[in-house]
Amino acid sequence: MSEESSNKLNTRNLTTGSMVGKIITFAIPLAVIGILQQLFNAADVAVVGQYVGKDAMAAVGANSSIINLVVNLFVGISIGSNVVIANSVGKKDRQRAQDAAKSSIVIALIGGVAVAVIGELLAASIVRSMNVPDSIFPMALLYLRIYFAGMPVILLYNFEAAIFRGLSDSRTPLIVLTLSGILNVCLNFLFVYYAHMGVEGVAIATVVSNLTSSVLLLLKLLGHDSPIDLRAGVVSTKVVNKILILGIPAGVQSGIFSVANVIIQTAINGLGPDVMAASSAAYNIEIFVYYILNSFAQTCTTFVGQNYGAGKIDRCRRALITCIIINYVVTGTVVALVLIFGNQLLGIFNKDAEVIAIGYIRLIYIFMSYIFTLPEAVIASYLNGYGKTLPPAALSVIGICATRLVWIFYVFPRHRSFDVIMMAYPISMVVTLALMIGALIVIRPGIQAQKRLSS
Repeated sequence: MSEESSNKLNTRNLTTGSMVGKIITFAIPLAVIGILQQLFNAADVAVVGQYVGKDAMAAVGANSSIINLVVNLFVGISIGSNVVIANSVGKKDRQRAQDAAKSSIVIALIGGVAVAVIGELLAASIVRSMNVPDSIFPMALLYLRIYFAGMPVILLYNFEAAIFRGLSDSRTPLIVLTLSGILNVCLNFLFVYYAHMGVEGVAIATVVSNLTSSVLLLLKLLGHDSPIDLRAGVVSTKVVNKILILGIPAGVQSGIFSVANVIIQTAINGLGPDVMAASSAAYNIEIFVYYILNSFAQTCTTFVGQNYGAGKIDRCRRALITCIIINYVVTGTVVALVLIFGNQLLGIFNKDAEVIAIGYIRLIYIFMSYIFTLPEAVIASYLNGYGKTLPPAALSVIGICATRLVWIFYVFPRHRSFDVIMMAYPISMVVTLALMIGALIVIRPGIQAQKRLSS
C-alpha cells in the first residue's frame, strides 16, 4: 500500500486523538440522520393526508410495518459492512477496505433486486394479509409495488452509509440525506399538489430521492478524494461471506423486533382509540430520543472495529465506557427536556386531555426503560465491533422479543391495562441488560483479542 493511500485512511481513522471529541462529532451526524429520516417519512404521510385524503394516508400507513421489516433487515446486515471496513481501516489495510466496500455494494444491489422481484410477486398477498379494508386496498397495493420497485436504490443507500461509517465519515451521509430529503419533500408537493397524483406520487418521490442519495454517495466513493479506490476493489467471496456472517444475525434481530412490535401494537389497539392515539403521539416523540441514544451505540461499533484492527484493545475498552457515559449525559438531558415539555409536545398531535395524559404515561415507561436500553445497546455494539454479532443478536431476541411476547400473551390478558402493556418495555430491558453483561463477562472480547495479537 502506498504512503498516499495509507495517509488517506489515516485521515479518517479513530485510533488516535481525543476520544470524547471524536465520539461526539461522529455520533451527532448519526443522530441527525435518524431524526431527518423520521421527519421526511412524516412529510410523506402529511402531504397525502392533507391533499389527497385520509384514505390515502391510511394506505401509506398500512404499509409501514412491512416496509420497516424489510429495510431494517438489510440495515442490520449492513452492520457487517461497517465492522469489516472499520477493522480494515484500523489495520491500514486499504485493499481489504476496498474489497469490502465493493462487495457491500454488490450485496445491496443483489439483495435489492431480489426483494423487488419477490415483493412484486407477493405484494397483493402481503396487503391482504394485513387486513387492509377493500376501500383502500388498491392504493395500498400501488404504494407497496412502487416502493418494492425502488428497493435496489433504497438498500444501496443504506449499505453506502455503512461504508462511510466504517471509514469514520458520518457527515457525508448526513449531507446527502439532507439534500435528498429536501428533494423528496419538493417532489411530494410537485407530484401530489401540482400533478394531482395520489399515493403513487409520494412513493415515486421516495424512490427518486433514494436514487439521488445513492448516486451521490457512489460518486463520492469514486471521487479522487475518497480514502479508498472503489475501482480497484474486487468482489471477494471471502469478504462477502464475512459481511453476511457478521450482518445476518443483526438483520434477523431487527426483523424479529418488528414482529414483536406489531404484536405489542395489536394489544394497544385493543384498548380503544384514545389509547391508540396517545401511544402514536408518544411514539412520534420518543423515537427522536431513541435516535440520539442509538447514535452513540453505532459510534461504539465503528470505534471498536477500528481500534481492534489497530491492536489498541485498551482504547476499545475506553470507547465502551466513554460512549456509555456521554450517552447518559446527552440522552438524559434530552429526556429531561421532553418530560418537562411533554404535555405541550403531545398536544401538537392531539389536544384531547385524556390522550395527552395517556401519552405522557407511555413517555415515562419508555424513558424508564432507556436507563437499561442505553448500556445494553452500547455493550451489544461493543461486541459487534469485535465481530461478535451473533451473541448480542441472540440475547436481544431472548431478552427483548421473548420477554415482551410472553408478557403480552400471558400477563396482559389477566390485567388488561395500558400500564401493564408499557411495563413490558422496562422489564424486558432489565432482562436483556443482565444477559448482555453476562455475555461480556463470558466472552471477554478484549482479553481474547489481546491473546490473538500476542500469539
